[in-house]
Amino acid sequence: MSDLRKINIDGTEYEVEGAMTILQACEEAGIEIPRFCYHERLSIAGNCRMCLVEVVGGPPKPAASCAMQVRDLRPGKDGEAPQVRTNSQMVKKAREGVMEFLLINHPLDCPICDQGGECDLQDQAMAYGVDFSRYREPKRAVSNMDLGPLVGTHMTRCISCTRCVRFITEVAGMPELGQTGRGEDAEITAYLGQTLESEMQGNIIDLCPVGALTSKPYAYTARPWELSKTESIDVMDALGSSIRVDCKGREVMRFLPRNHDGTNEEWISDKTRFVWDGLRRQRLDKPYVRENGRLRPASWPEALSVAAEALKGAKKPVGLAGDLAPTEAIFAMKQLIESLGGTTECRTDGAKLPAGNRSGYVGTATIEDLEFAKRVILVGSNPRQEAPVLNSRIRKGWLRGAEVGVIGQPVDLTYDYTHFGTDRAALADVAGKTYEHGEDGDTIVVIGQGALTGADGAAVLSEAMKLVDATGGRFLVLHTAAARVGAMDVGAVTEGGLPSAMEGADVVYNLGADEIEIEKGPFVIYQGSHGDRGAHRADVILPGAAYTEEQGLFVNTEGRPQLALRAGFAPGEAKENWAILRALSAEAGQQLPYDSLGQLRQKMVEVAPHLAELDRVPENTWQAVPAGKLGKGDFDLAIEDFFLTNPIARASELMAELSANARARSEPKVAAE
Repeated sequence: MSDLRKINIDGTEYEVEGAMTILQACEEAGIEIPRFCYHERLSIAGNCRMCLVEVVGGPPKPAASCAMQVRDLRPGKDGEAPQVRTNSQMVKKAREGVMEFLLINHPLDCPICDQGGECDLQDQAMAYGVDFSRYREPKRAVSNMDLGPLVGTHMTRCISCTRCVRFITEVAGMPELGQTGRGEDAEITAYLGQTLESEMQGNIIDLCPVGALTSKPYAYTARPWELSKTESIDVMDALGSSIRVDCKGREVMRFLPRNHDGTNEEWISDKTRFVWDGLRRQRLDKPYVRENGRLRPASWPEALSVAAEALKGAKKPVGLAGDLAPTEAIFAMKQLIESLGGTTECRTDGAKLPAGNRSGYVGTATIEDLEFAKRVILVGSNPRQEAPVLNSRIRKGWLRGAEVGVIGQPVDLTYDYTHFGTDRAALADVAGKTYEHGEDGDTIVVIGQGALTGADGAAVLSEAMKLVDATGGRFLVLHTAAARVGAMDVGAVTEGGLPSAMEGADVVYNLGADEIEIEKGPFVIYQGSHGDRGAHRADVILPGAAYTEEQGLFVNTEGRPQLALRAGFAPGEAKENWAILRALSAEAGQQLPYDSLGQLRQKMVEVAPHLAELDRVPENTWQAVPAGKLGKGDFDLAIEDFFLTNPIARASELMAELSANARARSEPKVAAE
């Protein structure tokens, strides 16, 4: 039930929800209120006092607009709407005073501070501060803490807004930061001086309104005005986080999150944020051909000719779609391989996802639904490793009172849950119970790839769908590969899965599938961006662009088509992935019927019309999977090492360091004899 209240802001009357704070009401009215501690997605602290406003008829002093609700304001003596002034002399003087206090100890080292040009304190000192200070005392200095290889600290600059403490406690769910001391001795510190363990710690860099927390890998490499900024989509997991790619010249300097309420809100995982150094290392920048057992550089015409001859002479060509390939390239490969009498397969991890049944390989729930569900049941999944931002979404629901149940390995998810068991029997037991049906969507069953990769994956999927029917809830398949749903949508599947596709294959076209070992025997054409496992096994290497170097369509784990835009160009002689396949098709005598990316997309949309509707989650018709015989044994986890899941991450020195640190933390401490 809405509780609308009238409020007079700077002489104009507005009608807003009574639960809104004065600050939010002013934002609705288009009036900017300065703030440092307030953040829309964190709890209210009310400790920076920068958002002071004058409440007419209220106390004879300014009020913190972030902490006072509209419903708490008293109407005027004749019943008129309460008045708030945001630009009176009292407010101006109060803000100048607050800014003067904030700058007492803040060092004026803007020329070397990484936040220079993107600093809230700098901007608000210009807009609301004064050009002098009455304080001549020496500034205090605070020793810096070591939070690990990602977040750099300059704690003398800290203004104690506590945004970092609130984020790490509330959203990341790992209370590793806190504030000690009072008054001038107040300091933000890490628990027992330890480094941060959270997979989302990089977000505190964005939250810090001053330069106290900065990005260690990016520090002193560029200024914001030197960078070209491109809005794109992340492919490090299947969540489809909205990101901004910042480039200096042709090099990617950093990734930043963009706000998207449907997927990542305004957070990204540390792998998404810091993987950019992997785009510079171990890159394939020229074609290679294997001769006498060794790879040697070749020209494009020669490499395409060797690959085309192999494909023309193939009895059973097979196309394998990798985890990071754009949907357009997978579609082009499928058309080429099928025109030569072969098949394609995208389920390279062996997941038993049902072809053609979108409710079985995507589900019927959205990521946003997890926040409002009353019960979430996780089957064979560790979302903290598979999609940390999605895990924080489940935590948000848990904080609202949702019950979380886990069937699979007991892991630390940053929130409490009921553990039903680790094996298939536990799933059958939970699915066989009788549940009271609440509203549609009250229960969401999330199944991970770890539950679907066993020999009985189809039976496990069927059992999980029975659980959805029993609870009257919704279903979500949590993928680990960014390209998987798009590949399923365009039909890059073989009946019988990977074993059936590879049986008797004499030529394998490997489109960036680096998580699979190809046995000796078939001729392998590898197309990808990095010299990883796939390139080592290849007989011909065709260098392709990475996800920041071409336009590409990706479909996220909830089935939302999203467009990644090109931020830079591929190194050396590397080409866009769809263009390589178009050129190869002409060499192989099976020319694909399009000469541009736009024409390719038109053909692709004829096969999967929903791909044309960008950023919209299509509704999937519920279609149960036939029951099968459940096996025995525990569910495995899909990801063993969060930081090294794909070739770009494995090429990154920083990801290797983070992986080593995580392993060292997990090893039991042994005392000296």
